[in-house]
Amino acid sequence: MVAPNKPTNLTENAQWLSGEGAGSWFVISSTTGKEVFFIARFSPEGKLECEGSFMCHSNEKFNLNQPYIFTHLSHCKTVNIVQSGIIFKFERL
Repeated sequence: MVAPNKPTNLTENAQWLSGEGAGSWFVISSTTGKEVFFIARFSPEGKLECEGSFMCHSNEKFNLNQPYIFTHLSHCKTVNIVQSGIIFKFERL
């Protein structure tokens, strides 16, 4: 599925992740915790579907300032992000 136009209420770093028959916009930002990040998922129209604090489970360090891509399987409980060829798994706290 081709990405729809990004809704104006979403931040510049929102990324489209296509799915079967639909897709979602994902946004990640830092929190005060070293390996804890805030992740939100939005509908194609920009409606908030879920959000929360997520812990990164990896031996490598995820760097929010380096390029990354949201990938499958990502939903309201688990989010996977690829960065520098490494898959980072984030679990909702």
